[in-house]
Amino acid sequence: MTDTTPRAAADVTHAGGMRAERLFPAEGRRHLDPFVVFERFHIEPTQGFETHPHRGFEIVSYMLDGAMAHADSMGHESVAEAGDAMRITTGRGMEHSEMPGGDGPCSGLQLWINLPSEEKEVAPDYEEVAAADLPTTETDGATVTTVVGEGSPIDLHTPVEYRDARVGESWTWTVPAGWNGALFAISGAGQIGDDPIAAGEYALVEDGGEVPLTTADGLRVAAVAGEPHGEPIRQRGPFVE
Repeated sequence: MTDTTPRAAADVTHAGGMRAERLFPAEGRRHLDPFVVFERFHIEPTQGFETHPHRGFEIVSYMLDGAMAHADSMGHESVAEAGDAMRITTGRGMEHSEMPGGDGPCSGLQLWINLPSEEKEVAPDYEEVAAADLPTTETDGATVTTVVGEGSPIDLHTPVEYRDARVGESWTWTVPAGWNGALFAISGAGQIGDDPIAAGEYALVEDGGEVPLTTADGLRVAAVAGEPHGEPIRQRGPFVE
């Protein structure tokens, strides 16, 4: 089923004051199998996510502006800047912090992907990938970076495709048959099918489909698609059972 009617992301404030534009979970949409959480976060220089636990899923953080410092219980410490990506397999359990990596604010996208039930107890792991190592292709109407998918070093336990598309004229987002997908407008404005879409709005696709995007003024979107597990997603705060 393809219903790409745009809707506004929910405004969320995390403990500590960090803001986010959240696609889900939100009113009317708990999760989108295999995805648990998808949001754009904003961290001011005096804020940050202090050390906290996770287990039962994977995280892909993709930086849009500024820099974010990561430290975890596996001994990793790093700073990701705009265009860099981080992958965390929380598995049977880990702790980490996410703090500003410089003097200014930072912003990025964070996606939680459920782990299939038989892999909930895998060992936790962390990987950072520099922007230069994420493949980017040019088409007549768009510049597309693959955050997860063919050519990307990021390997997840669930089949996922994650694109950052800067649409100059047009681009067609293809969600494989049987997969679910979510598209978020990062900046600019344009058309998704016959409907207008602008920054801060999103659209969902269930069970695959093709979604045409056009713009006259420039449109940047994040488009994620994944193969459902067909299992209940039991989220309890920072844990997914």
